[in-house]
Amino acid sequence: MLTNSEIFMEDLREIEAADIPWERFRDKRVLVTGGTGLIGMTMIFALLHVNEKRSLGMELFAIVRDTAKAERIFGPSAGHPGLTFLKGTMEELPPLPERIEYWIHGACPTASAFMTQHPVEVIRTSVEGTINLLEQAASRGAEGFVYLSSMEAYGEVRTEAPLEEKDLGRIDLSRTRSSYPESKRMCELLCSSYAYEYKVPAMNIRLAQTFGPGVDYNDRRVFAMMTRCAIKGEDIVLATKGTSRHPYLYTAQAVTAILTVLLRGKPGETYNAANPSTYCSIFEMGEMVADQIAQGKIRVRVDESGDTARYPAPSYLNLDISAIESLGWEPSHDLVWMYKRLERYMRSV
Repeated sequence: MLTNSEIFMEDLREIEAADIPWERFRDKRVLVTGGTGLIGMTMIFALLHVNEKRSLGMELFAIVRDTAKAERIFGPSAGHPGLTFLKGTMEELPPLPERIEYWIHGACPTASAFMTQHPVEVIRTSVEGTINLLEQAASRGAEGFVYLSSMEAYGEVRTEAPLEEKDLGRIDLSRTRSSYPESKRMCELLCSSYAYEYKVPAMNIRLAQTFGPGVDYNDRRVFAMMTRCAIKGEDIVLATKGTSRHPYLYTAQAVTAILTVLLRGKPGETYNAANPSTYCSIFEMGEMVADQIAQGKIRVRVDESGDTARYPAPSYLNLDISAIESLGWEPSHDLVWMYKRLERYMRSV
């Protein structure tokens, strides 16, 4: 159980101590989508923790496809009187409470293989789901709505100059894998459009790749794979040369960034969220893990014999975070620190 993990509980205490205007949540209702994913799950646990510590009287609602899975993930917290699971999908929303003040929308397929094989489903879940939620938020007079976008919305960028939110690159629409970044762009535009036309206080946050406690041991994403290799003493084998360069973000810091935008952001705006000190190539990150986490007992190899179509095109995503810093948020700690915490967690599960 996550709540049995001391490292995860440390993160929840750090979130509760962050510079967030928590009183804005007093006696409010908050809806979270994507609640069984890494970020959504951490968000819900964090809000439950803060709600209890500060006696805010907050009510949380989470839309989930599989209530049994949600109950396994949240364990005893699934029965918390302040948390209600609503079974449904983004395309077919379940009945929602008449009053919901804050909306955190993170539901989206995240597996690269799924994006490649089921692009229509990726687009439908993203675009139809976001329209459905924005319509509901508009009819309920939402006080805040934040859409969890991705740094992949930038597409292919060939410069390592810092990227402000307006500096978008190319997306190849002939690749089915582009269903993910292109639908992210459309959802961002939907939020900005609803903010302009219907006065929904909707904002977007472009998150760097995020990891930390709560990652499943068998997760197939690169950060989990590298950590497993360090734990097992096996070489890190990359399916590409790993030339893309981008930053990362720790889960607890992603949560505080999302809440900062939700409560302090300007409707219609988009905000980058990343830790610039973590900016590196995937190959460089692998070498760091081999050296710092595995103490030099493993090495990094490249094997390009498999299917590389499911990976994003090589790109440089050096995210400028000035906009979110102006709201009072800033990241902390480096990539080694993040991996050491992930290693501690994965060894404990």
